[in-house]
Amino acid sequence: MSDLSCILDEQPRAPLSTVKWHFEPCGDRCVILIFGSVFSIDLNRQAASVGSQLRTLGAHGQLPGVTDVVSAMVTVGVHYSPESIASLFPGVSPYESICKLVTERLKDSHSAAATTVTRLDIPVCYDPEYAPDLEDIAQACGLTTNEVIAAHSADWLDVLMVGFAPGHPYIGMHDSALSLPRRATPRTLVKQGSIGIANRQSVIYPADLPGGWNLIGRTPLPMFSPLSQPPCLLQGGDQIRFVSITRHEFDLLARENTK
Repeated sequence: MSDLSCILDEQPRAPLSTVKWHFEPCGDRCVILIFGSVFSIDLNRQAASVGSQLRTLGAHGQLPGVTDVVSAMVTVGVHYSPESIASLFPGVSPYESICKLVTERLKDSHSAAATTVTRLDIPVCYDPEYAPDLEDIAQACGLTTNEVIAAHSADWLDVLMVGFAPGHPYIGMHDSALSLPRRATPRTLVKQGSIGIANRQSVIYPADLPGGWNLIGRTPLPMFSPLSQPPCLLQGGDQIRFVSITRHEFDLLARENTK
């Protein structure tokens, strides 16, 4: 069995110089870069690329005063210290200063280069013990359980964002055949590693949490490890592919990841 958790590939993505956004304030310590008002994969990828570039710039000390960069579905939040930012551009408000700083840094020649996309395989066991809603999913979608599994693991999918809980990824978009809502009644406890599906998206629970997604399988890979660097296995902008594994393979990988 191959190491299904390894990085498989890096795919080029369009230069950031082709991306457009506008700024909106969010309180006095955050500015939001907005790439569109309606979700699309293209806009999500633009937000992910800009967010990744800003984090890289910050890591190299080129965004003084910026305390955090958070990518979402079609936005990027840039958190900053007003006192630090104001000193960079005297006579200009902190909000105008952060907008100017972000714009200038993203226009630099090195930040306009094409970005790369990390691709990973995510092993999934679709055994009934780990997929209590699989039969209901198949019925709701008018498919057999094997057809549901085949559709769920057919394509490379985008990590749209990480949120709700540390390391909790939103992944999509699945084929339209997998269109179904969340459960009418959420569960009070969903086990770590469980994979839920709804609205043509999947999520992976990084810990034991409440949740209302339809459970289709479970992965033995930890989504969040506080002592790892980075602590989250997946980042917005990554691409993943679900790979079906047996219960025996699941047990082997689970033991490897608890050492």
